[in-house]
Amino acid sequence: VQLQASGGGLVQAGGSLRLSCAASARVPDSVTGWFRQAPGEEREFVAGIRWNDGDTVYGDSVKGRFTVSRDHAKNTMYLQMNSLKPDDTAVYYCAARSGGIAYTREYLYYFWGQGTLVTVSS
Repeated sequence: VQLQASGGGLVQAGGSLRLSCAASARVPDSVTGWFRQAPGEEREFVAGIRWNDGDTVYGDSVKGRFTVSRDHAKNTMYLQMNSLKPDDTAVYYCAARSGGIAYTREYLYYFWGQGTLVTVSS
């Protein structure tokens, strides 16, 4: 399965962006997540969703600002990012696994996209 992340760009603080992650094939009992990595920092869990029931999990730093969703017909996951802050600047990666819940640990995902850069200016 190949994942293609897109939608990154440059935005001013307080603005919004929507990221997309399209999968080349359907993953059984799919669970997908967004992670991000800022320069010099470790990769951080952002949000995740379990496709069969829409159950979601968010990292503390994005709760109330970001919303993860999925579209079964398009086999695509989205991340709506509102009220963006300079601290949200990072490369955003999408990941997928089969079964379980929206785990926050990156080693539990075995399909990864290439990343899309989000830059938030102050």
